[in-house]
Amino acid sequence: MSDYDEFERQLSENKQAERDKENRHHRRSSSRSRSRERKRRSRDRDRRSRDRRGDSKERRHRRSSPSSYPQDNAGSRSPHREKKKKVKKYWDVPPPGFEHITPMQYKAMQAAGQIPATALLPTMTPDGLAVTPTPVPVVGSQMTRQARRLYVGNIPFGITEESMMDFFNAQMRLGGLTQAPGNPVLAVQINQDKNFAFLEFRSVDETTQAMAFDGIIFQGQSLKIRRPHDYQPLPGMSENPSVYVPGVVSTVVPDSAHKLFIGGLPNYLNDDQVKELLTSFGPLKAFNLVKDSATGLSKGYAFCEYVDVNLNDQAIAGLNGMQLGDKKLLVQRASVGSKNATLTSINQTPVTLQVPGLNSSVTQMGGLPTEVLCLMNMVAPEELLDDEEYEEIVEDVRDECSKYGQVKSIEIPRPVDGLEVPGTGKIFVEFTSVFDSQKAMQGLTGRKFANRVVVTKYCDPDAYHRRDFW
Repeated sequence: MSDYDEFERQLSENKQAERDKENRHHRRSSSRSRSRERKRRSRDRDRRSRDRRGDSKERRHRRSSPSSYPQDNAGSRSPHREKKKKVKKYWDVPPPGFEHITPMQYKAMQAAGQIPATALLPTMTPDGLAVTPTPVPVVGSQMTRQARRLYVGNIPFGITEESMMDFFNAQMRLGGLTQAPGNPVLAVQINQDKNFAFLEFRSVDETTQAMAFDGIIFQGQSLKIRRPHDYQPLPGMSENPSVYVPGVVSTVVPDSAHKLFIGGLPNYLNDDQVKELLTSFGPLKAFNLVKDSATGLSKGYAFCEYVDVNLNDQAIAGLNGMQLGDKKLLVQRASVGSKNATLTSINQTPVTLQVPGLNSSVTQMGGLPTEVLCLMNMVAPEELLDDEEYEEIVEDVRDECSKYGQVKSIEIPRPVDGLEVPGTGKIFVEFTSVFDSQKAMQGLTGRKFANRVVVTKYCDPDAYHRRDFW
């Protein structure tokens, strides 16, 4: 073989080797691509499978979870109803950490203040019917903002928001009225033109305790502290401070057996002069000289309360009939003049807030107990239009109420176009006995249904059977 033939042979072998190498590389690349594609598809299948298992587990949990406390939970649903996606009616479930106690125990702990990290949701009806509070965050909550604000009048001229905030934060700490570390006053708004301010506190309880500073002296001015006009009392919570700050004379004298009336005062006497006369018998807890709102002049009478209520009789004996200028003082217990008002109020049906777990809950709540219970604030009229949704609501209510006794009948008035249907938005449940109805009221008041706080009252059985649902 010539050298040329040998060269041609080697060149041909080299080209074949190159082609073999390229083919092997192409096969390896294709194999890796197919492998990656298989892995990607496998991961997608696993993810879809997990999602389906999670959805299935959540549906089973919603159907099987028991209802107990303020939080959302799905009630039982038959399989064919799961197809239609819509707003569901949930009874509440236990909040984390409280699964081991009953709803009644939880609400009793709330009422007793044993759950301090929560405040009470303001849920009242125009009729002032029984409702139990439900927990919401207290710090900075928008829902409780009205109950966390105070009006402060007669503020010193030129005072700054910072100095007023520092003053009240310091007074709260000195009085031991703070409930947690940090400053209880979150914000101050001052209206210099009208000489008043608004304080915003971090919690409802601290706001109420700050009412004890009504009348406190700040830079030579006696501050007037009141609730704002848009204030709505929160069910189950005290509206008055539980403490007395020594040396502070409140400008509000609450109605009580210890409230004194001082009449016959000369119009030219100012607050300090009348207080000086009264304090000759002992320190005052509260004092109010009534003035004309237009002129600011005294109307000639005042009210007061002593720190030591035993001083009342001494003050009456010493001041009543005293000659002051051309007038004689009339000093007596303020309750003496309210007998007629008391007799008038006795004839009115008492409406008492229901706080489960407390003895006061056995008093009349929305009327005398009957076997018919009216549940309110549970459904909106538009939720009763759809037939299937209406049946779901009836089923949920019947199942839950049956836990407290035998349910005889349920009526849920539905809206009709062009007509005013009595009782629309209310749910009426008739039990076989008054005892079962009472148990249901105790158990359901303050619960949550469709994320609304349940309000209850008793209904007249005769009116119920006449379908008089007004």
